[in-house]
Amino acid sequence: FSETFNQEDIETRLAQSRSSGKPISLYIHIPFCFSLCWYCGCTKIITRDSNRGDVYLDYLQKEMALISESSGTAPAVKQVHFGGGTPTFLTPAQLRRLGQIIYNQFDVHPDVEFSVEIDPRRCTEEHVAALSEIGVNRASLGVQDTNSDVQQAIHRIQPFEQTKHVARLLGDYGIFDINCDLIYGLPRQTTDTFRQTIADVSSLNPDRLAVYSYAHMPGIMPAQKLLNEAEFPSPEEKLSMLTMAVNLLPEHGYRYIGMDHFAREDDELCKALDEGTLHRNFQGYSTNAELDMVALGMSGISMGESLYVQNAKNIGNYYDILDSGRLPVQKVLELNDEDKVRRDIIMRIMCRGEIDYDDLAKKMGIDFRSEFSRELNSIDSLEADGLLIK
Repeated sequence: FSETFNQEDIETRLAQSRSSGKPISLYIHIPFCFSLCWYCGCTKIITRDSNRGDVYLDYLQKEMALISESSGTAPAVKQVHFGGGTPTFLTPAQLRRLGQIIYNQFDVHPDVEFSVEIDPRRCTEEHVAALSEIGVNRASLGVQDTNSDVQQAIHRIQPFEQTKHVARLLGDYGIFDINCDLIYGLPRQTTDTFRQTIADVSSLNPDRLAVYSYAHMPGIMPAQKLLNEAEFPSPEEKLSMLTMAVNLLPEHGYRYIGMDHFAREDDELCKALDEGTLHRNFQGYSTNAELDMVALGMSGISMGESLYVQNAKNIGNYYDILDSGRLPVQKVLELNDEDKVRRDIIMRIMCRGEIDYDDLAKKMGIDFRSEFSRELNSIDSLEADGLLIK
């Protein structure tokens, strides 16, 4: 990404791509959290002042209006995702207002996939009712680990009964598609405790599970310095947690989709995997490969065919740029032809688990084995370890 770019040119290009009539995926970043989870690497602001949500919505409305005005028409939306931070930091009234802003500024498809990340510690029945009213039909529950010792070590106390209660509420209000997010490699975790976490969340019958690897980077994420490094599992123990999950989850009815995702056999992700239409974006695996992603809010990254743009990561800068009447773009990445080729190859590996050299050579008009000889030679050691077949 580069912070050197022509603002007018970028806004023109974004407007052209969004006025094409092609449906989009809409990501909205809600940065606020009531408390700090020490492992977290998300872009967030810790505050207990819910009034900050109203100010933030004012600026989200400004950003949406700029997008709609520059597009010349209300862009068609087939996918919406609220991420964070903690989207349920917003009050029920604020969530309803955010939903109304979206429907006012965009042409939301009747069969939109509308998902939201939920912190079960900060989600009441009134929150769930508001989410249902604005059209949410998929919820992602942040669980991470159900063991009380691990929760204490990461500063996120969340009794499993709390998680079960929110899952029941979601079903009561017609939100039946549920994901659960877990993390392995956290302090005080063992293979046995993580096996129990998997059993606990499987009892909720979620449609999908994300099992993420904890990345310890305290130099980039200072809050992680609060964790006791002496309590981290060894690399061998951490690897055993992953292999245990990969081997155990099929017994609970989940199929390995790729990387860190699992889904029930009847889930649309499994169908997309079988049909070769699976896609991955910044939110994880998706069936909407054809959609450009438009990200709103501080730090959001929009993704198009030839252009990635990131909004200002500082909330003050985000507000200031919008006050000047411009889109809050801070960084830009323009893809060249080689970038697009490599993106396609990476996507195939992530979403199909294999690449066909001859098929790629035909599609891209290159001698694949020659063009990528350095990369192919570099994975000999992985082949020797039995991790892949070349």
